[in-house]
Amino acid sequence: MIVGAGQVGHHLSAKLSAEGQEVILIDRDEAKLRRLERELNILAVHGSGASAKTLEEAGIDNTDLFIAVTDSDEINLVACILSKQYNVKTRVARVRSEDYLSPGSPLNEKALGIDLLISPDQAMTDEIMQLSQASAAFDMAEFAGGQLMLLGYVVQPGNPCIGMSLMHFKQQKGSYRFVLVAIIRGDRTIIPRGEDRLEAGDRIYIMTRRDDLHEMEELFHFTSRAPRLVFIIGGGHIGYQLARRMEQQKIEVRLVERDADHCEFLTRNLERALVLNFDGLEANILLEEGIDRADLVISLTDSDTDNILTSLLAKHHGAKKCITKITRPDFIPLLGKLGIDVALSPRQVAANMILRFVRRGAVVSVTTIMGSDAEVIEIAVPDLPRFRDAPLKSLAFPRGAIVGGIVRQERVFIPSGETALQPGDILVVFFSQQVQQNVEAFFE
Repeated sequence: MIVGAGQVGHHLSAKLSAEGQEVILIDRDEAKLRRLERELNILAVHGSGASAKTLEEAGIDNTDLFIAVTDSDEINLVACILSKQYNVKTRVARVRSEDYLSPGSPLNEKALGIDLLISPDQAMTDEIMQLSQASAAFDMAEFAGGQLMLLGYVVQPGNPCIGMSLMHFKQQKGSYRFVLVAIIRGDRTIIPRGEDRLEAGDRIYIMTRRDDLHEMEELFHFTSRAPRLVFIIGGGHIGYQLARRMEQQKIEVRLVERDADHCEFLTRNLERALVLNFDGLEANILLEEGIDRADLVISLTDSDTDNILTSLLAKHHGAKKCITKITRPDFIPLLGKLGIDVALSPRQVAANMILRFVRRGAVVSVTTIMGSDAEVIEIAVPDLPRFRDAPLKSLAFPRGAIVGGIVRQERVFIPSGETALQPGDILVVFFSQQVQQNVEAFFE
């Protein structure tokens, strides 16, 4: 049961219903509900999620998972607290106020009896901080407590790996500790085999151990390093939090904010960041401040148009990487063609974080940035005879799926075809959505 038919609720409804879950969506906007009911395989209920009567009519008695993601903190919290009376197993609420997010707050998750409180702004801040550390990557996800990393890269023209088959790459490079798990070429998602070759413009996903990240990037001729100079355009909540966290990492930050009064707040509360009071589209001033030397430009204003134009301006003048906040996620697949490196929607970032939590970290969607239908799942190897000491190459693994990593008794390693499985191993499996049922059936 999902309360709130905004972008977060829409994204969650689409993902969960596509997996065969029975989804009930509650909202006060009847026209929006009917449109989503036609578009998605869901049951729409008109009413307030903070009303016990509405919840009972919607079937709260039979609900396993309750998610409240309206624009109102109070409605989300009241709805979750109400749902406790009906023995709902898992409750998730979206909140904006930091008063609910501090562990020491009298109104935190534990005090309210809610399993997860999530702030889109905080989720966005965490995502950007993670992406800033691998400057060559446009996407990143972590597994096994951060020991395994899934990174997305664009194969630029001139990369020496272009035209090389994966089989030839392995023969040339010898022993390596990574798995190329997907190639996104246009609208196609390719789960690669040995004969597949890399082409210019491909977006590739690579699974590697955190300790082997730099070695893997060298093999593929990617270069990541922590940024030295960062421009943040927009001093709102996300921009302010990013500036504070980057200050702690000794990164030189220049924070551009057009509101003079807010600049005074930022100056008082930031220690080393340089706060600049002008419009982020003023190219001459940006150049005077050194945007052509920026390792990273993060555009976070309230205007999608301004964010896109600022990012294009920064890239034109030589900024190495741009991260752009987009309120309308429909535009995200188009922005890569314009030269924007990373486009993020706070609502989709929050929705994906909720999905990871309710699946207890099992599945990570990679559709947000590059429009693919691929997913990653962490799954335990069952205690069945056919899996005991069986090398991966002998298992007839479903075509369209690939094992990117194995966690065994807290030890993490990258598998090869010779790797023998053991019951209880946790496999990190990358697959296209068309073969999801085959993957699940394979492990049953």
